[in-house]
Amino acid sequence: MKRSLFLSLLGLPLWLAAGLAMALAIGQPIEFESEAQKRQYDTLVRELRCTVCQSETIHESNAELAADMRRRVYDMTLAGHDADAIVDFMVQRYGDYVRYRPPLQANTALLWASPFLLLLIGGVAWWRMIVGRKRMPQRPEFTQQERETLQRLRSGD
Repeated sequence: MKRSLFLSLLGLPLWLAAGLAMALAIGQPIEFESEAQKRQYDTLVRELRCTVCQSETIHESNAELAADMRRRVYDMTLAGHDADAIVDFMVQRYGDYVRYRPPLQANTALLWASPFLLLLIGGVAWWRMIVGRKRMPQRPEFTQQERETLQRLRSGD
């Protein structure tokens, strides 16, 4: 009993050190000079996309590039750069893809318009289907031969 308690107490600092090492490996800064800087940093790392992972923000990603991007955002935030300047720097370095919300430009117009275009295409397809159904006869008219065939099938011949 004493031995297992001793091993547990011995392992606790190791687990804490491992957790701290993981937090530092992800690149979370320890302190900021003001609460506004912390809010700016938190907002930016959740709005910038990791160009390696492509579906994760730099806050979520464990890639080395994301860690470098987080460090850059942290350093620029501490240096007093505003959010727009940091985003502009990242866009110049990595392209518009780094933004989760790309601006409306000529090269992103289709991206912004696609939800409305898909809605319009779906609406037109739905309308054509409804109009097509109204034009169909309500009750099919069978020929005499079809009626006889149907009667034979019903009677089992």
